[in-house]
Amino acid sequence: MPKSADRGRRTREQLLDAAAQLVGEVGWGAVTTRLVAERAGVNAALVHYHFSSVPDLLSTAALQFAEQLLTESADALRAQEPAEGIERMLEELSRYTGTDAQSLLLSEALLASHRLPELRGRLAALIADFRSRVAEWLRSADVKDADAIALLLGAAFDGLVLHRALDESVDFRAVAGPLRRLVSG
Repeated sequence: MPKSADRGRRTREQLLDAAAQLVGEVGWGAVTTRLVAERAGVNAALVHYHFSSVPDLLSTAALQFAEQLLTESADALRAQEPAEGIERMLEELSRYTGTDAQSLLLSEALLASHRLPELRGRLAALIADFRSRVAEWLRSADVKDADAIALLLGAAFDGLVLHRALDESVDFRAVAGPLRRLVSG
């Protein structure tokens, strides 16, 4: 790869990282070209060279993070039996407080998706793919109603992080037993 292409790729990644951080700090609507460029340590013109607009940059950052998170989560489940998979997911979720930068990025993206149809469609596709992969994992373990349980698990995991954002005393371990029973077939 030519040096200029490699440099362009690095600049694009710096912009995406800066945008993701800033959403968590100042909110989706307060992120500007200038703020992103300053955080990334690049000229502001490069923001619009790599992205058509700030919402495009923010959407790309949020989608990239969501895709990585959901893919890694679904892949990690495949190597586990359902009960152990529940434990693993709750352990992974424990790093999200609901007020950390990643949780805020996803929350802000969800809110923005109501105004940005393309973002909404792409987030919906990522979530549908995750549910499908979880349902496939459950079916491979002979869990009945795999599609419905995959939907419930996704909603429960999201809801747990939302509850923790409002009440830091929420302990994910408290729901481990009921969730394990849900997937015990």
